[in-house]
Amino acid sequence: MDKILYEFSRWAIPLFLFCIPLYAFLRGVKVYECFIKGAEEGFGVAVRIIPYLVAMMMAVGIFRQAGVMELIARHSGNLFQWLHIPPDIIPLALMRPFSGGGALGIAAELIKSYGPDSLIGRLASTMQGSTDTTFFVLTVYFGSIGVRKYRYSLAVGLLADLTTLMASVYIVNKIFLA
Repeated sequence: MDKILYEFSRWAIPLFLFCIPLYAFLRGVKVYECFIKGAEEGFGVAVRIIPYLVAMMMAVGIFRQAGVMELIARHSGNLFQWLHIPPDIIPLALMRPFSGGGALGIAAELIKSYGPDSLIGRLASTMQGSTDTTFFVLTVYFGSIGVRKYRYSLAVGLLADLTTLMASVYIVNKIFLA
């Protein structure tokens, strides 16, 4: 049974990628022309979001190099301890809304330092899987379609990040410390 499941999972994506164009072809869709049109539109979107990506990367670089993350972590340590959030996880919690790559680097260092089965390793992994890169979403996704007024999106996104941080801490503490 395991061998059948392994083979099915191994071939699932290639079969899926083969069946969709085949189905479209059988329905009379000009598959190659549609692919070229989609690729052209995708290239246009990529060109439009380059300024937003550059701005986002600069902002993340300035945020990290200026020491803002360490300053926030140092001055809010008591609050995080009261909430049962290990101080070592604070840089990850602060970086995650800004940069997925930066947060992944921090999470990898935490897992390397503390181990994947430690409380901090499990918490870092849970946070990586449950939080989002709010500022990246706002700059790249909204910027690519021309949204200039975010209205409540920033506040809601950051509230969602805070909620998932607290949920991650609660769930990891309940499951692994109980």
